[in-house]
Amino acid sequence: MLSEVKSKQFLSRYGVLFAKEIEVFSADDAVSAASEIGYPVAIKICADTISHKTERDMVKLNIRSSTDAYDASVALLGQVRPEDGKASLLVAKMESGRRELIAGVISDEQFGSFVMLGMGGVFAEVFNDTTFAPTPLDFTSAIALVDQLRSQEILGEFRGERAVDRNQLAEILLSLSRAQVENENVKSIDLNPLIVRPNGSVVPVDALVEMYDSNPSIINPIAKSNPNYEALFSPKGVVVVGASTHPGKFGFVSLHNILVNGYLGRVFATHLERATVLDTKCLESLDDLPDDSVDLAFICTPAATNKEILRACAKKGIRAAYITSAGYADSGAEGLQAQLELTSLATELGILLVGPNGQGLISTPHNLCAQIVGPYPPQGSISVVSQSGNFVSSFMNYSRQTGVGIARAVSAGNAAMVGVPDFFDYFSTDESTKVALAYIEGVTDGRLLSKSMRELCAVKPLVVVKGGSTASGARAATSHTGALASDDKIFDAICRNTGVTRVNDVERAFDVAATFATQPLPTGKNTVVLTTIGGWGVVTSDAIHEEGTLCLIDLPRRLEAEISRLLPQRWSKNNPIDCAGGETRETVVDIMRLVATDEAVDAIIFLGIGIQSNQARMMREGRYFPDYELERIVSYHERQDAMYAKFAADLSVETKKPILLATELAVADPKNAGVVAVQKTGRLCYASGQRAARALSSAYLYAKWRGLAK
Repeated sequence: MLSEVKSKQFLSRYGVLFAKEIEVFSADDAVSAASEIGYPVAIKICADTISHKTERDMVKLNIRSSTDAYDASVALLGQVRPEDGKASLLVAKMESGRRELIAGVISDEQFGSFVMLGMGGVFAEVFNDTTFAPTPLDFTSAIALVDQLRSQEILGEFRGERAVDRNQLAEILLSLSRAQVENENVKSIDLNPLIVRPNGSVVPVDALVEMYDSNPSIINPIAKSNPNYEALFSPKGVVVVGASTHPGKFGFVSLHNILVNGYLGRVFATHLERATVLDTKCLESLDDLPDDSVDLAFICTPAATNKEILRACAKKGIRAAYITSAGYADSGAEGLQAQLELTSLATELGILLVGPNGQGLISTPHNLCAQIVGPYPPQGSISVVSQSGNFVSSFMNYSRQTGVGIARAVSAGNAAMVGVPDFFDYFSTDESTKVALAYIEGVTDGRLLSKSMRELCAVKPLVVVKGGSTASGARAATSHTGALASDDKIFDAICRNTGVTRVNDVERAFDVAATFATQPLPTGKNTVVLTTIGGWGVVTSDAIHEEGTLCLIDLPRRLEAEISRLLPQRWSKNNPIDCAGGETRETVVDIMRLVATDEAVDAIIFLGIGIQSNQARMMREGRYFPDYELERIVSYHERQDAMYAKFAADLSVETKKPILLATELAVADPKNAGVVAVQKTGRLCYASGQRAARALSSAYLYAKWRGLAK
């Protein structure tokens, strides 16, 4: 620890300006210093060994006379202990303001160094409002750090005081960043508090710098050699090792799932007694495999047998092995040692090892479903990797529900050899993958993860759900995977910096991934909500406002005038566009075209698909159908919704603008003709306008990070 005086001297070299202050060593000199500075003053004890002065009552504030200065100095010096070492008095101008901030630098052992900014004083306790950004900062990222604080009202004009000087605050953050970047032995820096003066300027009144005893060892991310993932996701043949005749065993279920989903390659299985399982005559061992017939082994055998199985795989030219067996790092120290030995052997043999303790993988371009549990999703362009196998199933269940398909999906299990970063690297160059979707619980190499996320996001969107974001969740994640859970706010900062779209729940994560997979990226934030029901538009507008990302623009006068020619006088005449009952087969598509082709509009959310088909369903199921011309009107309503869905998709392609369709019927009645029609276009039918708005917000933020949106 450096004393406050030394800390301030160090930071002053990087442009941090402090209040006027003088260091002295006696009470008499403190009185002289106070007179020179001008009352009121603050007087503090300074020593390299004293970092928490307030807790030891070593700070005296608002001293207004020479007598008070002398008495305070004597009292402070009397509190110094022999173990404190040489101590001095720091006499400083008394700064005051209603608002206090905290700024600093911290070193995270997983991800490196970060600049921190937060609300100070009582605000720190009440709001716990802090935000982080990795070093080095530039001015734009420093301003963004200020903007990320939740308490923006406090940074504005406040109780008669001027707004905080954001540029000055950003310059302080830049100075902290430079101090760390140019001095690798800086472990942490604290400026606490930063006083916001009534005129809006900011002044730090305390500083503490902590140095490493020696230069820290810098862990640079080392790119692993890329194993051949084609053997994993595009194998010419698969062998299930440890097939079973019992329908409840992994060896039965995995073979069943490979066979019934139309895998395009050759399928083999082994069974010690050469049983026939699901019409497949099993081999006694891998030694009986035809040469050059298989490049993926799906292993369902006890952990104790797996070393010999890997050696047998190598002899048959198998280049990838997925191990479902538990009993490794998930089971304690002995299991961890067994896992390390298994990984070392796989590396020596040149085999790509996935797992152990994993659920399996799917690769829809090859109709491959090598899993110990369902489901199997439709083919699409979302690729999934998860540290929890159940979340792979969750995402695939949403895929089946919505019709928005998956390309690859893999449960990383214990990630003995390859983990989430490795699959990110593969997805970044995989032609079948348009967007990546991941569930992460723990981080074992933060720098490698950060590097892989940035490189993936540079070419494709990445949506991440992070478990362990609370203290109890972090403990559960550690218990579940044996991985270290990193501080959540640090992880948040890494996501912002690397372009990752981070969301907090699985449902929203799939909405966002499906948006990336099926909609063009927005080139701006100007959004129009088109609705056939006023209330839907209101709550969707509320969601847009709450997100604070998109702009619900005022309709340009020319556009308002053109729409007025198509709708009754009572229509809303603003955004959301409430058709007020004036919608017909022609008017909805005409209005949608007018809005989508307007240069001021970047995206549309349409609410109203499926309403008429909902009535048509009741008519079709009623006892009067098909009489009383019900067959004709039912057919008309269903055709109309189908036309809306197709028109919206075609118009989106034509204008290269996202057009999102939403209705609760996507969940409430998935067989509704409108919902089905949207799915046939290959797009997501959102379960509400709010969910559509939130997904569109995420798409815009990513497009802006890529520099593709204004």
